[in-house]
Amino acid sequence: MKFVRFTVESEVFTGVLSSEEIQVVSGDIFGEWDYTGRLFSYHDVQILAPLEPNQVIGIGANFVTSVEELPEKSPELPVFFFKPTSSVIGPDEEIVIPEAIEQVKFESELAVVIGKEAKDVEEPDVFDYVFGYTIANDVTAPQFFHEDGHWMIGKSFDTFTPLGPCIETELDPLNVFVEAKVNGNEKQNSPTHLMIVSIQKMISYLSRVMTLKPGDVILTGSPVGAELVGDGAVIECEIKEIGVLGNHFVKRK
Repeated sequence: MKFVRFTVESEVFTGVLSSEEIQVVSGDIFGEWDYTGRLFSYHDVQILAPLEPNQVIGIGANFVTSVEELPEKSPELPVFFFKPTSSVIGPDEEIVIPEAIEQVKFESELAVVIGKEAKDVEEPDVFDYVFGYTIANDVTAPQFFHEDGHWMIGKSFDTFTPLGPCIETELDPLNVFVEAKVNGNEKQNSPTHLMIVSIQKMISYLSRVMTLKPGDVILTGSPVGAELVGDGAVIECEIKEIGVLGNHFVKRK
């Protein structure tokens, strides 16, 4: 099932996408909801980010290029970071390059959407707490990384977290490819089994540190191939089972 958020004449709706038709729903998609009977064509609406996240958590340096490079043990202290919810935008919106720099880095990622409160979750039980999956672009300005290794500012600019186009609830996250194209040229294309820290491990780990809530979004890392791009570049992040998250980069005026 594919959940989307969209706007028609300034009114925001949530719906279920089937082929090119959206059935509007009401209620809490993480709890009780129902169809309203209203229908829209996918081509007649403006698609938004598929949710307004409770919080956004990312993991750094989480992909290798081949199975042979996978470490025998996961790192004891994975590199996690927060991204502000104010940085979230949807498909087809502009990613704004800060005025002090000329380029930023795209990072296509599989994003996990938590569906129910999770605390001290064991790895085998992790997927019981997942609502679904979407695509994220963890846009980064490494020029703003602190010399001591702090990443927050470089990850936090407005428009730096595109999400979409939908939340797919029926997906095997361990058997998909994370892809990206810039101006039509492939830059990233890796299976999720090349993650250093698996989805099960990262969610279990995080749940022992903090209580995860419905609507939390966890970015699971970007494959090798991410690059710096500048004004006018068009990025398409793709996971075929979910769709394509397309945006374009513009220089802040």
